[in-house]
Amino acid sequence: MSYRENMIRRMYHKAASDYEAAKGSLDLLLNQPAGIGDHSTDDLYKSFDEALNLLVDANDRLEMLTSEYPESMPNPCIPTPLSNTP
Repeated sequence: MSYRENMIRRMYHKAASDYEAAKGSLDLLLNQPAGIGDHSTDDLYKSFDEALNLLVDANDRLEMLTSEYPESMPNPCIPTPLSNTP
């Protein structure tokens, strides 16, 4: 594997990891809000905003990498960016 391909795959896996972490945070906030330990509505809103921003950022990176460097993507590519899900 070339240095170029290795770095592209590294960026892909980092984005995929960030995507899954943000998705998990949003799922927790949406389904178990009492379990997050925040004590004010502002803290809860900030947590939602942060998780959503992380998810959008990771999704954008996944979309860019899969569209610009499809030959370097691991097979199968997971997770699928949000815009490609039904």
